Amino acid sequence: MASLDRVKVLVLGDSGVGKSSLVHLLCQNQVLGNPSWTVGCSVDVRVHDYREGTPEEKTCYIELWDVGGSVGSASSVKSTRAVFYNSVNGIILVHDLTNKKSSQNLYPWSLEALSKDSSPTGIIVSNGDYDREQFAENSVPLLLIGTKFDQIPENKRNDVLTRTAFLSEDFNAEEINLDCTNPRYLAAGSSNAVKLSRFFDKVIEKRYFTRDPSQVRACTFSVCM
Repeated sequence: MASLDRVKVLVLGDSGVGKSSLVHLLCQNQVLGNPSWTVGCSVDVRVHDYREGTPEEKTCYIELWDVGGSVGSASSVKSTRAVFYNSVNGIILVHDLTNKKSSQNLYPWSLEALSKDSSPTGIIVSNGDYDREQFAENSVPLLLIGTKFDQIPENKRNDVLTRTAFLSEDFNAEEINLDCTNPRYLAAGSSNAVKLSRFFDKVIEKRYFTRDPSQVRACTFSVCM
């Protein structure tokens, strides 16, 4: 296991949106039977083949850090969470499609995490408003995942999907909408699976590749800890 490279991906979003169920589905390819509240942070690992099917194919570990708490937590809780934001290679932003507030809260969630990153992000807040155009300059790959898709009434799905499309545009990120209790939403070859694989490839490339994509940095798991 130590011979494989790894990347660190944060999984952020409000309590109750289904982060733990999502991480379990991504890592175990199984539905989480009895999800519970995450205290602090839990970490699970997914094996991913970078550029699968090409001469550059490389197997890596994706560490998914499921961060608990709410965006409105006390400063002491936020300070504790800050330790999880070190050396982040990618971020999955999770929101509940039936809860508009959880979508809006992704802005402060992302700002909280990105402001702790060692590299400047350029994302600023002015008078409480997020300069969303600055996400285009963010160097940390982002993926937007909406949960509980199955709970949206058929006659409201177009409105919800229109709203999430604007949200993904704000973050300059691809979006995936799914039901964490149904593995078929991430079935091999599906559009969701392709988007997920593309996101992980981007995270790995940002972490291990120089400006010349043909040159891999001489950076092993043991060195990059």
